Amino acid sequence: MGNSGKVEANRWEEINAACDALSETEEELTREMVMRLADKWSLWTLAILAEEDGPLRFTRLMERVEGVSQKSLTKTLRALERDGLITRQIFAEVPPRVEYTITALGLELLSHVEPLWNWVARSVPQFQRTRQEFEAR
Repeated sequence: MGNSGKVEANRWEEINAACDALSETEEELTREMVMRLADKWSLWTLAILAEEDGPLRFTRLMERVEGVSQKSLTKTLRALERDGLITRQIFAEVPPRVEYTITALGLELLSHVEPLWNWVARSVPQFQRTRQEFEAR
């Protein structure tokens, strides 16, 4: 193992130590938030709201998050709002108007996810190659 492997091992030790310091409730919330990031629609929805740089109505979000069902988008938006990553504003109109906006916390989260997202995008040729090699076996 080279020097970079040692640095990576030390970094994982730091991460594990930080996780070990969490209470059971905090650890559960940590797992929930990581799972939220890994679900099918959350990051995409946050990215669209960040790109918009202002409020977006539910129907516009549905159009931009291609393939999402109304039920799945509703569930995603509720979870993101609950976690403080977006806000929802209801206007007392007929019909009622609802707008969603990304919060500072949501933008901060995306700033941490962005390097991973870019790495995955840059690594697509390698993923494609290894998948082809796997399928050829």
